[in-house]
Amino acid sequence: MQSRYYTITEYPEGLPGEEIFRLREEALPELNQGEVRVRNTWLSVDPYMRGRMSGVRTYIDPFELNMPLEGAAIGEVVESRDERFKMGDKVRHMAGWRDIAQLKGDELEPLPGHQVPEQAYLGVLGMPGMTAWTGLNRIAEMKEGANVLVSAASGAVGSLAVQLAKAKGGQVVGIAGSQDKLDWLESRGVTAVSYRDRNARELTEALQDACPDGFDIYYENVGGVVLEAALNCLRTYARIAVCGMIARYNDEQPVPGPSNIANILIKRARMEGFIVFEHWNHYTTFLDEVGPLVERGEIDYRETVEQGLERTPAAFFKLFEGSNRGKMLVKL
Repeated sequence: MQSRYYTITEYPEGLPGEEIFRLREEALPELNQGEVRVRNTWLSVDPYMRGRMSGVRTYIDPFELNMPLEGAAIGEVVESRDERFKMGDKVRHMAGWRDIAQLKGDELEPLPGHQVPEQAYLGVLGMPGMTAWTGLNRIAEMKEGANVLVSAASGAVGSLAVQLAKAKGGQVVGIAGSQDKLDWLESRGVTAVSYRDRNARELTEALQDACPDGFDIYYENVGGVVLEAALNCLRTYARIAVCGMIARYNDEQPVPGPSNIANILIKRARMEGFIVFEHWNHYTTFLDEVGPLVERGEIDYRETVEQGLERTPAAFFKLFEGSNRGKMLVKL
């Protein structure tokens, strides 16, 4: 059986271009004992993948040049030499960016049994959803009535974060760009603030108008001027959960940090970065809490879907153009 997969040929500086991606094909070997062959049906692309294209180890190893790229995927078992999996089983794994994956059984996870579309386990009930829940509950220790600010608030992580925060009863403000994203936030009872064409001072004023009392929690996905504005709007003893800083992922030169970082001291705030995989032992708790809400339609989640393996790089680029709505997926 042949497997088609994407690789990169160089580590880019700045925003990657299409020229670094190559679609290649190889014949798969016969299965060894304990291995499983999976036909992928859904692929995930995520902002953190940009860091893996830099050739430098951060909290995860970089992608290897000219080797298959990796990412979360869902697929169907087509052949198995592992007694835990049989033909037709739906599984989740990390051998994305390809159509056929061949893995050890220990690298596969059966899909949980909620009555949701299978791709939800790459989005609202997958790593992005778990990230939103972890940042709010385990890092920021969200309490009832907390005022919460979320950047990139209509993305795969932010869109669940604002809804989980809203359920706690405080005021929730979401930062986004395009008008349809702002409209979606307002439709969920979230006060929407645009960052477009605003410097840190202007964004600060907009956030203060939206929530004059300030924020107990800031869920950070962006960095840059958005972080600077958020630091101006903290309440005393605020908590900042740092999930990502997408504004910096394609910087070619080091950029200065926020000029007002002293607000961390002034407000006695706590700012903590986190990696969701280090909290994965709490995934079943997350599923128990959020899974039924998704099943009942009480959580509104959106997906942007590209069709076909060949569209995977294009789907990845959309993450940095801001043109995706919710989770960015590729359907095979």
